[in-house]
Amino acid sequence: MAGDSRYSTDIGGGHIGLVVTIIALVVIARFAGPRWTLTVAGCFTAWFILALTVIRIRGGRGGEAVRRAYAATFGWGDSVTP
Repeated sequence: MAGDSRYSTDIGGGHIGLVVTIIALVVIARFAGPRWTLTVAGCFTAWFILALTVIRIRGGRGGEAVRRAYAATFGWGDSVTP
């Protein structure tokens, strides 16, 4: 059932969100230094781990749980594109 749209998570916007986040981290590193860069990266990491934990508690398993957590963390990238 991996190809079934009911079970697969669309992560296209997640890729865009990840790229925007990486660009923002590079800009933060350039202008604010490593302390703020690690703080922002740590926040995104904590959000991903929290999302993955909640998904796992609610019954998500395997790669689909990781995809759903990825979409929950970076899925806002759909809002950035026209």
